[in-house]
Amino acid sequence: MFYMREEYGNAGSRTHEFGLKAKRAVELARKQVAQVVDAEPSEVIFTSGATESNNLALLGLAAAAEAQGRRHIISSPMEHKAVLEPLEQLRLRGFDVELLPADERGWIDPRDLATALRPDTSLVSLMHVNNETGVKQPLLEYAQVLEGHSAFFHTDSAQGFGKEFAPLVSKRIDLISISGHKIYGPKGVGALVARRRGFDRIPLAPLVFGGGQEWGIRPGTLAVPLVAGLGTAAQISMRDEEVRAAGNLEHFNFAAKALSSIGGVVNGDPNSLVGLSMNVSLPGADSEAVMLAMKGVVAISNGSACTSQDYKPSHVLTSMGMSSDRINGAIRVSWSHLTPAVDWEKVRASVSVLLSCFAE
Repeated sequence: MFYMREEYGNAGSRTHEFGLKAKRAVELARKQVAQVVDAEPSEVIFTSGATESNNLALLGLAAAAEAQGRRHIISSPMEHKAVLEPLEQLRLRGFDVELLPADERGWIDPRDLATALRPDTSLVSLMHVNNETGVKQPLLEYAQVLEGHSAFFHTDSAQGFGKEFAPLVSKRIDLISISGHKIYGPKGVGALVARRRGFDRIPLAPLVFGGGQEWGIRPGTLAVPLVAGLGTAAQISMRDEEVRAAGNLEHFNFAAKALSSIGGVVNGDPNSLVGLSMNVSLPGADSEAVMLAMKGVVAISNGSACTSQDYKPSHVLTSMGMSSDRINGAIRVSWSHLTPAVDWEKVRASVSVLLSCFAE
């Protein structure tokens, strides 16, 4: 609230003290975000969130790729719609977009990436942590495959930034999309980390025009209060990493025990979960009915928030080869270190009654 009420300067106004104070707050936040991934502060571009960051990374590289005659892009069918839909726009522009097959673990195999790479591959975009299953992708293995190839490597890290730290420090990951509210910062702010190669900036073209802010890549007046909040949240995520992980693991263990006791089957490799969510199929159940039964007990979903208004079978689970029955009975459970204790026995009992009704 300080930058809403007390220091309301514009970070782009450098001729007076109000603007300078705002600029200092922005540059501090830039440093705080950069520290999480061991980047330079000047490599952090503030955006409205991971959706904008993804669009900037994918569409912003299109002109450079076209100029070089490198129209091949590699990605995954499990990506968030904020990646898949920009990729479709690129396909309409004549790009060859190749989606690598997912397996039942919820993984993209690094060997498939190695096989798919071509001399004209300009971009590889593979997410850090899947937003529906919570499965971590092997980013460091992808980075190893890409060593020696000039393709840019982008990862949508909305679900992983500030939670799983080690992979994102790899200098082979060129572009990292970040969302503020996923690390308990403000909604409506995010960042794109765009690492230099040597002294050269990544050749991103702006999607919006009308100013020189953020090195001319993302014009517009920065939302100083939101940016400052993102920076603080990033700093706290590093400070409290171990405490948060321990609290999240406790929630995970209780949820896994309760749901497995009634026949729940985890979708995706249970050994690769980030520990903040899980996707579980309940045998013979209908996920919509389960959500209604749990109303007032726990808040669960059967997909991502971005698609909840128009429910369709999960494209993530479909791409993993799940049967329609398993997809129809899939629920997504997520939590944080701030989540109060859940009466999992009550959850188990309520769902057990519901499952018995389905069985009759």
